[in-house]
Amino acid sequence: MKDKVALITGASSGIGRATALAFARNGSSVVAVGRSDTELGTLRDEARDFDGSIKAHLADVLEFSQVDRLVSETVEHFGQIDVLVNSAGIIRNGSIEDTTLDEWDKMMNINLRSVFYIMQKCVPHLEASGGNIVNVSSVTGTRSFPGVLAYCVSKAGVDQLTRCAALELAKKGVRVNAVNPGVVETNLHKRGGMDPEDYEKFLSNAANTHPLGRAGSPLEVAELIYFLASDKAGWITGVTYSVDGGRAQTCAR
Repeated sequence: MKDKVALITGASSGIGRATALAFARNGSSVVAVGRSDTELGTLRDEARDFDGSIKAHLADVLEFSQVDRLVSETVEHFGQIDVLVNSAGIIRNGSIEDTTLDEWDKMMNINLRSVFYIMQKCVPHLEASGGNIVNVSSVTGTRSFPGVLAYCVSKAGVDQLTRCAALELAKKGVRVNAVNPGVVETNLHKRGGMDPEDYEKFLSNAANTHPLGRAGSPLEVAELIYFLASDKAGWITGVTYSVDGGRAQTCAR
Protein backbone atom coordinates (compact mmCIF):
# COMPACT_ATOMS: atom_id res chain seq x y z
CA MET A 1 0.00 0.00 0.00
CA LYS A 2 3.03 2.30 -0.11
CA ASP A 3 2.34 5.46 -2.13
CA LYS A 4 -1.38 4.62 -2.41
CA VAL A 5 -3.96 7.33 -1.72
CA ALA A 6 -6.69 6.36 0.74
CA LEU A 7 -9.80 8.46 1.38
CA ILE A 8 -11.24 7.55 4.81
CA THR A 9 -14.43 8.98 6.30
CA GLY A 10 -15.22 8.95 10.00
CA ALA A 11 -11.50 9.25 10.63
CA SER A 12 -11.60 11.48 13.68
CA SER A 13 -12.40 8.59 16.05
CA GLY A 14 -12.90 4.86 16.48
CA ILE A 15 -12.46 2.43 13.60
CA GLY A 16 -11.94 5.20 11.05
CA ARG A 17 -9.15 6.72 13.09
CA ALA A 18 -7.41 3.37 13.60
CA THR A 19 -7.71 2.68 9.88
CA ALA A 20 -6.18 6.03 8.93
CA LEU A 21 -3.22 5.31 11.20
CA ALA A 22 -2.81 1.78 9.81
CA PHE A 23 -2.65 3.07 6.24
CA ALA A 24 -0.28 5.94 7.05
CA ARG A 25 1.96 3.66 9.09
CA ASN A 26 2.40 1.48 6.01
CA GLY A 27 3.26 4.31 3.63
CA SER A 28 -0.08 5.45 2.24
CA SER A 29 -1.17 9.05 1.76
CA VAL A 30 -4.40 9.33 3.75
CA VAL A 31 -7.13 11.93 3.40
CA ALA A 32 -8.78 11.72 6.82
CA VAL A 33 -12.34 13.05 6.80
CA GLY A 34 -14.22 14.05 9.94
CA ARG A 35 -16.20 16.77 11.68
CA SER A 36 -13.80 17.58 14.53
CA ASP A 37 -10.91 19.83 13.59
CA THR A 38 -9.24 19.15 16.95
CA GLU A 39 -9.42 15.37 16.67
CA LEU A 40 -8.25 15.42 13.06
CA GLY A 41 -5.32 17.62 14.05
CA THR A 42 -4.34 15.18 16.80
CA LEU A 43 -4.58 12.32 14.31
CA ARG A 44 -2.34 14.14 11.83
CA ASP A 45 0.23 14.83 14.53
CA GLU A 46 0.29 11.20 15.63
CA ALA A 47 1.23 10.12 12.10
CA ARG A 48 3.95 12.73 11.66
CA ASP A 49 6.82 10.22 11.83
CA PHE A 50 5.11 7.49 9.79
CA ASP A 51 6.24 6.39 6.33
CA GLY A 52 2.99 7.75 4.93
CA SER A 53 1.07 10.92 5.75
CA ILE A 54 -2.34 12.14 6.88
CA LYS A 55 -4.06 15.13 5.33
CA ALA A 56 -6.99 16.24 7.48
CA HIS A 57 -10.17 17.29 5.68
CA LEU A 58 -13.02 18.78 7.69
CA ALA A 59 -16.33 17.78 6.07
CA ASP A 60 -19.85 16.62 6.81
CA VAL A 61 -20.77 13.57 4.70
CA LEU A 62 -24.41 14.73 4.71
CA GLU A 63 -23.49 17.87 2.79
CA PHE A 64 -23.13 16.68 -0.78
CA SER A 65 -21.39 19.86 -1.93
CA GLN A 66 -18.72 19.15 0.69
CA VAL A 67 -18.39 15.57 -0.58
CA ASP A 68 -17.97 16.87 -4.13
CA ARG A 69 -15.23 19.22 -2.96
CA LEU A 70 -13.59 16.47 -0.90
CA VAL A 71 -13.27 14.16 -3.90
CA SER A 72 -12.16 16.85 -6.34
CA GLU A 73 -9.58 18.33 -3.96
CA THR A 74 -8.17 14.88 -3.19
CA VAL A 75 -7.65 14.20 -6.90
CA GLU A 76 -6.23 17.68 -7.50
CA HIS A 77 -3.76 17.29 -4.64
CA PHE A 78 -2.68 13.66 -5.09
CA GLY A 79 -3.67 12.93 -8.67
CA GLN A 80 -5.57 9.77 -7.77
CA ILE A 81 -7.72 7.82 -5.31
CA ASP A 82 -6.75 4.20 -4.73
CA VAL A 83 -8.89 3.26 -1.73
CA LEU A 84 -12.17 4.54 -0.30
CA VAL A 85 -13.04 3.52 3.26
CA ASN A 86 -16.52 4.50 4.44
CA SER A 87 -16.37 4.49 8.23
CA ALA A 88 -18.62 7.44 9.17
CA GLY A 89 -21.73 6.33 11.03
CA ILE A 90 -24.05 6.87 14.00
CA ILE A 91 -26.29 4.74 16.21
CA ARG A 92 -29.49 5.58 18.05
CA ASN A 93 -31.80 3.46 20.16
CA GLY A 94 -35.36 2.93 18.98
CA SER A 95 -37.91 0.23 18.19
CA ILE A 96 -40.55 -0.07 15.46
CA GLU A 97 -42.95 1.64 17.88
CA ASP A 98 -40.93 4.63 19.04
CA THR A 99 -38.40 5.46 16.30
CA THR A 100 -39.39 8.84 14.87
CA LEU A 101 -39.21 9.58 11.17
CA ASP A 102 -36.55 12.21 11.86
CA GLU A 103 -34.41 9.66 13.70
CA TRP A 104 -34.98 7.10 10.94
CA ASP A 105 -34.04 9.58 8.21
CA LYS A 106 -30.90 10.76 10.00
CA MET A 107 -29.68 7.18 10.47
CA MET A 108 -30.34 6.27 6.85
CA ASN A 109 -28.80 9.47 5.53
CA ILE A 110 -25.53 9.15 7.46
CA ASN A 111 -25.11 5.38 7.50
CA LEU A 112 -26.34 4.55 4.00
CA ARG A 113 -27.18 7.47 1.71
CA SER A 114 -23.85 9.21 2.25
CA VAL A 115 -21.99 5.93 1.61
CA PHE A 116 -23.81 5.50 -1.69
CA TYR A 117 -23.07 9.06 -2.77
CA ILE A 118 -19.35 9.12 -2.00
CA MET A 119 -18.95 5.71 -3.65
CA GLN A 120 -20.66 7.05 -6.76
CA LYS A 121 -18.43 10.13 -6.86
CA CYS A 122 -15.25 8.07 -6.39
CA VAL A 123 -15.96 5.34 -8.95
CA PRO A 124 -14.35 7.11 -11.97
CA HIS A 125 -11.16 7.72 -9.99
CA LEU A 126 -11.07 4.20 -8.56
CA GLU A 127 -11.54 2.78 -12.05
CA ALA A 128 -8.60 4.87 -13.28
CA SER A 129 -6.34 3.61 -10.47
CA GLY A 130 -7.61 0.03 -10.28
CA GLY A 131 -8.68 0.83 -6.74
CA ASN A 132 -11.23 -0.54 -4.31
CA ILE A 133 -13.77 0.26 -1.62
CA VAL A 134 -14.15 -1.05 1.93
CA ASN A 135 -17.36 -0.17 3.79
CA VAL A 136 -17.68 -0.39 7.56
CA SER A 137 -20.94 -2.18 8.30
CA SER A 138 -21.86 -4.08 11.47
CA VAL A 139 -22.90 -7.44 12.85
CA THR A 140 -26.34 -5.83 12.92
CA GLY A 141 -26.30 -5.91 9.13
CA THR A 142 -26.42 -9.69 9.23
CA ARG A 143 -28.36 -10.34 12.45
CA SER A 144 -31.37 -8.70 14.10
CA PHE A 145 -31.01 -6.96 17.47
CA PRO A 146 -33.87 -5.40 19.48
CA GLY A 147 -33.94 -1.70 20.27
CA VAL A 148 -31.74 -0.47 17.40
CA LEU A 149 -34.12 -0.98 14.49
CA ALA A 150 -33.02 1.83 12.17
CA TYR A 151 -29.33 1.09 12.77
CA CYS A 152 -29.85 -2.58 11.86
CA VAL A 153 -31.72 -1.66 8.68
CA SER A 154 -29.11 0.92 7.65
CA LYS A 155 -26.26 -1.58 8.04
CA ALA A 156 -28.17 -4.29 6.17
CA GLY A 157 -28.47 -1.69 3.42
CA VAL A 158 -24.70 -1.12 3.48
CA ASP A 159 -24.15 -4.86 3.07
CA GLN A 160 -26.46 -5.08 0.06
CA LEU A 161 -25.02 -1.89 -1.43
CA THR A 162 -21.59 -3.51 -1.12
CA ARG A 163 -22.67 -6.67 -2.91
CA CYS A 164 -24.55 -4.89 -5.69
CA ALA A 165 -21.76 -2.39 -6.33
CA ALA A 166 -19.17 -5.19 -6.35
CA LEU A 167 -21.09 -7.00 -9.07
CA GLU A 168 -21.52 -3.87 -11.17
CA LEU A 169 -17.96 -2.59 -10.78
CA ALA A 170 -16.12 -5.88 -11.24
CA LYS A 171 -15.86 -5.33 -15.00
CA LYS A 172 -14.17 -1.99 -14.26
CA GLY A 173 -11.60 -3.70 -12.04
CA VAL A 174 -12.93 -2.06 -8.86
CA ARG A 175 -13.38 -4.33 -5.86
CA VAL A 176 -15.98 -3.58 -3.14
CA ASN A 177 -16.05 -5.30 0.26
CA ALA A 178 -17.32 -4.59 3.77
CA VAL A 179 -16.42 -5.48 7.34
CA ASN A 180 -19.05 -6.34 9.95
CA PRO A 181 -17.69 -5.63 13.46
CA GLY A 182 -19.30 -6.75 16.67
CA VAL A 183 -19.00 -4.57 19.77
CA VAL A 184 -15.83 -2.49 19.47
CA GLU A 185 -14.50 -0.09 22.10
CA THR A 186 -15.19 3.27 20.45
CA ASN A 187 -17.26 6.40 21.17
CA LEU A 188 -20.10 5.22 18.90
CA HIS A 189 -22.54 4.18 21.61
CA LYS A 190 -21.69 7.03 23.97
CA ARG A 191 -22.30 9.52 21.18
CA GLY A 192 -25.55 7.66 20.53
CA GLY A 193 -26.79 8.55 24.01
CA MET A 194 -25.44 5.78 26.28
CA ASP A 195 -24.16 7.17 29.58
CA PRO A 196 -20.70 6.12 30.88
CA GLU A 197 -22.06 3.71 33.51
CA ASP A 198 -24.33 1.91 31.05
CA TYR A 199 -21.52 1.79 28.50
CA GLU A 200 -19.19 0.05 30.94
CA LYS A 201 -21.91 -2.52 31.62
CA PHE A 202 -22.40 -2.89 27.87
CA LEU A 203 -18.70 -3.60 27.35
CA SER A 204 -18.61 -6.03 30.27
CA ASN A 205 -21.55 -7.91 28.80
CA ALA A 206 -19.50 -8.49 25.63
CA ALA A 207 -17.95 -11.39 27.54
CA ASN A 208 -21.37 -13.05 27.38
CA THR A 209 -22.49 -11.96 23.92
CA HIS A 210 -19.25 -12.71 22.05
CA PRO A 211 -17.96 -16.30 22.04
CA LEU A 212 -14.33 -15.11 22.27
CA GLY A 213 -15.29 -13.42 25.53
CA ARG A 214 -14.59 -9.74 24.94
CA ALA A 215 -15.25 -6.65 22.86
CA GLY A 216 -12.92 -5.87 19.98
CA SER A 217 -10.48 -3.03 19.45
CA PRO A 218 -10.54 -0.53 16.57
CA LEU A 219 -7.13 -1.76 15.46
CA GLU A 220 -8.41 -5.32 15.03
CA VAL A 221 -11.02 -4.06 12.58
CA ALA A 222 -8.57 -1.68 10.90
CA GLU A 223 -6.16 -4.52 10.15
CA LEU A 224 -8.88 -6.39 8.27
CA ILE A 225 -9.83 -3.24 6.35
CA TYR A 226 -6.17 -2.75 5.43
CA PHE A 227 -5.90 -6.34 4.18
CA LEU A 228 -9.07 -6.08 2.07
CA ALA A 229 -7.77 -2.87 0.50
CA SER A 230 -4.39 -4.40 -0.32
CA ASP A 231 -3.32 -6.44 -3.33
CA LYS A 232 -3.25 -9.52 -1.10
CA ALA A 233 -7.05 -9.45 -1.33
CA GLY A 234 -6.97 -8.95 -5.11
CA TRP A 235 -9.38 -11.83 -5.80
CA ILE A 236 -11.92 -10.85 -3.12
CA THR A 237 -14.96 -8.74 -3.91
CA GLY A 238 -18.58 -8.52 -2.84
CA VAL A 239 -17.89 -10.04 0.56
CA THR A 240 -19.05 -8.85 3.98
CA TYR A 241 -16.52 -10.05 6.53
CA SER A 242 -17.44 -10.69 10.16
CA VAL A 243 -14.87 -9.41 12.62
CA ASP A 244 -16.91 -9.86 15.76
CA GLY A 245 -15.43 -12.39 18.17
CA GLY A 246 -17.94 -14.93 16.86
CA ARG A 247 -21.04 -12.92 17.74
CA ALA A 248 -22.77 -13.49 14.40
CA GLN A 249 -22.67 -17.22 15.09
CA THR A 250 -24.76 -16.98 18.24
CA CYS A 251 -28.52 -17.13 18.75
CA ALA A 252 -30.90 -16.36 21.61
CA ARG A 253 -31.19 -19.17 24.15
